[in-house]
Amino acid sequence: MFKLHPNLTTKEYVTDLNLCRVLMENNREFPWIFLVPKRENIHNMADLAFEDRLTLMREIDVCEKAMIRLFKPDQTNVAMIGNVTPQLHVHIICRFQTDPFWPDTIWGRPGEKMTPAETNRRKLLIQQEILK
Repeated sequence: MFKLHPNLTTKEYVTDLNLCRVLMENNREFPWIFLVPKRENIHNMADLAFEDRLTLMREIDVCEKAMIRLFKPDQTNVAMIGNVTPQLHVHIICRFQTDPFWPDTIWGRPGEKMTPAETNRRKLLIQQEILK
């Protein structure tokens, strides 16, 4: 049975794809989603079956392109870092040259949270764009 790591349960649910659950960070400055393969005990890409690895790459492609169409970032950051949250998850973050931390990384930097209405609006936009 697929279960999210406790650190991922605080993220906003967006949608489910064939392999991944798509979650969203509540962060006003950075449009930021996560793809989490719906498989048990997966810590690294190497833990996935080969076909699942291919599916993960396709789903990253779909989601990154959706984020680019929606937010028109200067750069997207796509990363798999499991040092704090060991369950395999892929970050897709839109970065802008005008953002407060450009060009540095944003790991460990708190961002301003959106209001519930803003959160719901962003979630719906992302969901609709991914599922096109």
